[in-house]
Amino acid sequence: MQVFRHFPIISIEPIGLTIGNFDGIHIGHQALIQKLIEESKARKLIPSVMTFEPHPKEFFTPENAPSRLTSLREKLEFFLSYGIKKVFVCAFNQKFANISSNIFMHQILKEQLQARLIIVGDDFRFGTKRSAGIEDLRKNLFELFEVSRVDIDGRRVSSSIIRDHLKEGRFKDVTHYLGRPYMISGKVVEGDKRGRSMGFPTANIHMKHIRPALTGVYAVKLGNKNGVANLGVRPTIAGIPKLLLEVHLLNFNEDIYRQHVQVTFLEKIRDEIKFKNIDALIEQIKKDILYATHYFEKQRI
Repeated sequence: MQVFRHFPIISIEPIGLTIGNFDGIHIGHQALIQKLIEESKARKLIPSVMTFEPHPKEFFTPENAPSRLTSLREKLEFFLSYGIKKVFVCAFNQKFANISSNIFMHQILKEQLQARLIIVGDDFRFGTKRSAGIEDLRKNLFELFEVSRVDIDGRRVSSSIIRDHLKEGRFKDVTHYLGRPYMISGKVVEGDKRGRSMGFPTANIHMKHIRPALTGVYAVKLGNKNGVANLGVRPTIAGIPKLLLEVHLLNFNEDIYRQHVQVTFLEKIRDEIKFKNIDALIEQIKKDILYATHYFEKQRI
């Protein structure tokens, strides 16, 4: 899979293209991608994705921007697994926001990218101030497929609903909307070994998520290993400005530093709270481990 940080002057091969933020890669996004793969193959086009970094709302209203479900790397990993061949990562800034719909359609999509097929959702908008939409693409002779919304129990599948479910710890609902369990990936890095000093060594995961959609203590899988994760700011120890993802693996004592891993969230144990002292924190960690152990025994996973 090729990843482009800028638009080529002209693409060598014509492409089929879908466009969007794709935060979470939920089942609605997957429907777009599957349609893209299917229709591109039928026309011998290169299945391609255009996405944005940062999220447009992070650019326009950073103080009110939604939390990220997936980092850019995670999105790229998903695109690769689905068979996408080209990804155009657009730097969303004021210059990009000011591109008119006509320039976007004719210069970027038609001339530079050689887009012959466009696959979008039924609410797709583009151009300065989202001034254009699906009918504009049709009028300008793009071969276009409009993919209808995907509903579960009468509700449109959306990234915002998934964020709400994650915040409340409703992981069964999250799995339905994503089509898979929720996970965060990152590299295992050296920590301050505070957990080890308390008798609970942890794998410290370097996240690309500045503001994850969930915080607290969870039963998780790190790869195929069972564990307990804390995603938060460690308020009892001192408190830190940046969220950390730390995973204590059950019955495991091997070196996994520098490995890129996936942490799958399965069950919320509790919110992160500040304890009166370290001893109280240690007692709670023991309870968290016992809870997770019982959970995995019950689930037999």
